[in-house]
Amino acid sequence: MPLSEHEQRVLAELEESLSKQDPRFAKNVRETNIYSHSGRRVRWGVVGFLVGLVVLVLCFSHSVLLGLLGVALMFVSAVVVERNARLLGRASWQDITRSGQGDDAHANFGPRTSSLRDWLSRHRHKSE
Repeated sequence: MPLSEHEQRVLAELEESLSKQDPRFAKNVRETNIYSHSGRRVRWGVVGFLVGLVVLVLCFSHSVLLGLLGVALMFVSAVVVERNARLLGRASWQDITRSGQGDDAHANFGPRTSSLRDWLSRHRHKSE
């Protein structure tokens, strides 16, 4: 359901107010999408899993408790990776390539993306 003109105006005023009060936060919100957020969490989960593996391998022979701590860290990290990988799988093409420039969904993403878009368009037309 689209927003009314009054609601759009109020939303624009809120965005402008936020940009004036905290420009760094506003920039981060504009530039972050589900792909970058989940991708970052997947990377941290992989790092956590590897740290847990190292703790397990190095410390299990000295202390079973530290070895179990490594296993717990590996488990938590694997859950984080799995959940965020699912989010990445559900992300639509618009979520992944969102420009962060407000409602401008057809923004210029640069020469590599436009050439990829052209290639995909040609490929779709050939298959039909």
